[in-house]
Amino acid sequence: MDGELVPWDQAKIHISTNALHYGSAVFEGIRGYYHEGEIYVFKLREHIRRLIDSARIVMLRNRYTERELVDATILTLRENRYSTNVYIRPIIYAGENVMTLDIAEVPVRAAILTFPLDKFFKKFGLRVGVSSWRRLPDTSMPPRAKAAANYLNSMLATREARMAGFDEAILLDQSGFVSEGPGENIFLVKDGVLSTPPASSAILEGITRGTVMTLARDLGYQVVERQISRVELYTADELFFTGTAVEIQPIIEVDGRAVGDGQPGPVTRRIYDLYQRVVRGQEHRYRSWLTPVYGR
Repeated sequence: MDGELVPWDQAKIHISTNALHYGSAVFEGIRGYYHEGEIYVFKLREHIRRLIDSARIVMLRNRYTERELVDATILTLRENRYSTNVYIRPIIYAGENVMTLDIAEVPVRAAILTFPLDKFFKKFGLRVGVSSWRRLPDTSMPPRAKAAANYLNSMLATREARMAGFDEAILLDQSGFVSEGPGENIFLVKDGVLSTPPASSAILEGITRGTVMTLARDLGYQVVERQISRVELYTADELFFTGTAVEIQPIIEVDGRAVGDGQPGPVTRRIYDLYQRVVRGQEHRYRSWLTPVYGR
């Protein structure tokens, strides 16, 4: 926290913290994968750059460099001596002083917390429903910033989905085209071509999304960014979510309609298997995407 290692039970903030009251914070979700005595942090620098960019977009006065935040992340992981897969949550937030909507004079804080995490979803293959809540438009909030305030939109969609008996939600944009999940990007497979919504559909341009686009092309698939209608979800051969926490997660049902044969499809499985090897350092072609924690 603010450049110092702090024990978990002492990592506290004041009740007047601006971010608690107004959502004035930006954050990242990053994964580290344990394999043969090493933890490989996946695309650490890309995540930290996006964190800094998010702070710039919402005008939080971040005082830390990319190098400082990368080093602090590695230090925190080393000091915890993990021998498991881990999740990393850096956050930059407006500090003490609740009584203002102008954060120009509010102290800006930063913290990095880490904890063990294996699978976000306990199943491989999700039943999802299209939410009645629309994705925040970029005329109201900046969806390209990973800002805490944006996630109330996601929380509402998630709660609605769970109350209806679904595992997860899909949000449409303000024009009625497919946008993304509450915390995931989405891909559609039809006749061997992968399609994913463009930035203009109010998505967060996910780092895992970009990774999957690269891996799919390297495997010989055509990948296109385009607007996707809701009805296309019902006739897709395969659908899957991507995201740091969920990794690559098949969607096997949408609004009560089976996707394909109702099982994770071959394209999804092939990309998933490659991704799992990549993040554990087993594919030397992609080793530059990994930052080792213990230096092996």
